[in-house]
Amino acid sequence: MEFLRKHRWGLVYLLALNLALGVWTLRCSRQTEETVVGEDETPLIAAPRPPLAFVYPTDQRNLLDFDREDVYMPTASGRPESALYGTVRTSRVGNRFLPSFHQGIDIAPLRRDRAGRPRDKVYAVADGTVAYVNRIAGNSNYGIYVVLLHPDPVGEIYTLYAHLARVAPGLKTGDRIVPGEKIGVMGHTSSIRIPRVRAHLHFEIGMVKNMNFPSWYRAQELKPDHGVFHGWNLVGIDPLEIYRNDPDDPVFSMLDYLRSAPAAFEIVLTAPRLPDYFRRYPRLWQGGDFRPGPIVMAFSEGGVPLRGRNATAAESAELRGRASAVLSVNEEALGGNGRRLIVRRGGEWTVGSNGERRLQIYLTP
Repeated sequence: MEFLRKHRWGLVYLLALNLALGVWTLRCSRQTEETVVGEDETPLIAAPRPPLAFVYPTDQRNLLDFDREDVYMPTASGRPESALYGTVRTSRVGNRFLPSFHQGIDIAPLRRDRAGRPRDKVYAVADGTVAYVNRIAGNSNYGIYVVLLHPDPVGEIYTLYAHLARVAPGLKTGDRIVPGEKIGVMGHTSSIRIPRVRAHLHFEIGMVKNMNFPSWYRAQELKPDHGVFHGWNLVGIDPLEIYRNDPDDPVFSMLDYLRSAPAAFEIVLTAPRLPDYFRRYPRLWQGGDFRPGPIVMAFSEGGVPLRGRNATAAESAELRGRASAVLSVNEEALGGNGRRLIVRRGGEWTVGSNGERRLQIYLTP
């Protein structure tokens, strides 16, 4: 006690010095971080997370072997590429057949029972949380499906497992999940008929457009309601990107992928507030503080927003009183344009009806 009384001011000084050093160190570490602020000037970027380690969604490990006929399940067309990601299908629109986009991969079963039903288990591909479980086979094109959320350097990303025969017993929203944990069994459930012989796992990975999506969906008086995790509110990349670098021990960063992906087109649009997408994925916002008004969004072939920024005066002028306008198109990156978010009319690229609906979703407050 005598020692404490004698040296109390020295101890207080040392404590204050340590506290100051701690604050200085924290500030220095943050100087290496990007900083984005919203309308309320609140920093939106948290400390970065490490890339995730992945496993495979079924016991099929040959997803990069495109010469094998037993890895993927094609559509009724029989074309092997129809099971892959991208503009690999056609759909009937009125009296025409147009290119159609497939937002995932369709993995074929490795084993079946005597009745021809798949027996393959379906696994969580990475650490995460169960975000949504749909157990009603007939109320979605996905059939019985599960959505998981995973931490990534860019923010939370999703994986989706569709057309399941059944979900693992007891699996529920909010459950923590680990790589390789069983979440269901492969099947052929859907609101559209998928014959048993074509049973498969439809697997996706990507980004959630807007956590306020349910308010937009209800305003359209649409049903059935799957909340945030309706397919219209999910936008995916090619799932095979997870495994391309190291098929045996895959580690993947969505942030790195999006930063390196080529933009297929850029759109200028008026945003009265920072879209929820960039609030949740702030590392994709570039060029300083958001200003209400025209912004530019760059999209991948599959419609994934790769980055956003305030528009220049020249870019803003391209709106000419319209809600949105196409600024640039990389036709090589756009490929077959199965999404038809932008369409060519009279020799000029413009935002199509599919694109207008997407932009409405992104801008919903």
